[in-house]
Amino acid sequence: MERLAAANPRVRAVRDLKTRQGREASGRFAIEGPTLLEEAIAQGLEPLDVFVTPEGGERFALVATLAAAGVPIAVVDEKTFARISDMESPAGILAVLALPALTFERAFAGGGTMLLLADLNDPGNAGTLLRAADAFGATGAVFGDLGVDPLHPKVVRSAMGSSFRIPMAVGAPHAVAAEARRAGYVAVGLTASGDPIDLAAAAFPAKTMLVVGHERHGLGRWEHLCQARVAIRMTGRAESLNAAVAGSIALYESSIRRSS
Repeated sequence: MERLAAANPRVRAVRDLKTRQGREASGRFAIEGPTLLEEAIAQGLEPLDVFVTPEGGERFALVATLAAAGVPIAVVDEKTFARISDMESPAGILAVLALPALTFERAFAGGGTMLLLADLNDPGNAGTLLRAADAFGATGAVFGDLGVDPLHPKVVRSAMGSSFRIPMAVGAPHAVAAEARRAGYVAVGLTASGDPIDLAAAAFPAKTMLVVGHERHGLGRWEHLCQARVAIRMTGRAESLNAAVAGSIALYESSIRRSS
C-alpha cells in the first residue's frame, strides 16, 4: 500500500469523479463502502484503484485481498479522504471502476419488463427504483437524458448493488421510442393525470417498458411514447406518492401480472 498526499494526481483524479463531467471524461466512476465494493466484485467488476484511510486499511479484510490480487491501494489521511468522498460519514474505503457500457442494446436485450426513468432528477428516488426493478425481475433500465446520471454516487448507493446487475442506458425520447419499437416493447406510463387505467386492473404485455415520471412534472416529454397509461388508486388521505414508491408498486404489479 502506498501513502498519498492530497496533491497527488491520483487523488485529484478521483475527486473529479464526483461530477458527471469528470466521470464521462475519464471513463470511470467511484463507489464507497465495503458492501458495495463486494457487490461490484461479485458481478465481475474489477477495481482499478482503491483508496483507504489508515483505519480502513486495517479494518477491512477486503483490502488485503485486493492488494494480493495486484489492485493499487492508496492510503490517505482522514481529511483527504473526506475530500474525495461523496458521503457525509465516509466509510473509509473507496474504489474506482471503469464505466459500464450504457447502451440500448444491453438495456433492451432481456425481454420482460424494463424500467424507463422519465428524466427523474432525484438520485435517491432513481436508485430506489433500480433496486425495486432488480427485486421484481426487470431486465433493463433507461434513464432520460435530462435526468440524473445513472452512475451518480447517490444513485449507486441507493440501488444497493442493483446498478451492477441491471443493464442501463441513457437516451432522449425519440431514440428510446425507436429502440422500443425495434425490440417490440409496449410503453406503459405511470401517471395520475388524464384518464388512466387503474393499475389493479391493467394488463401488462410480455414486453413492457414501465415509464415512471419526473417527481414534479410527471411524464412530461415522454408521455407521447406511452401506448397505455395506468394509475395507482389510493383510498387514504395522501394526495400522491413519490416516484420511487409509485414506481416500485407498479414494478411489482407488472412482475406478477405480465401476460405471456
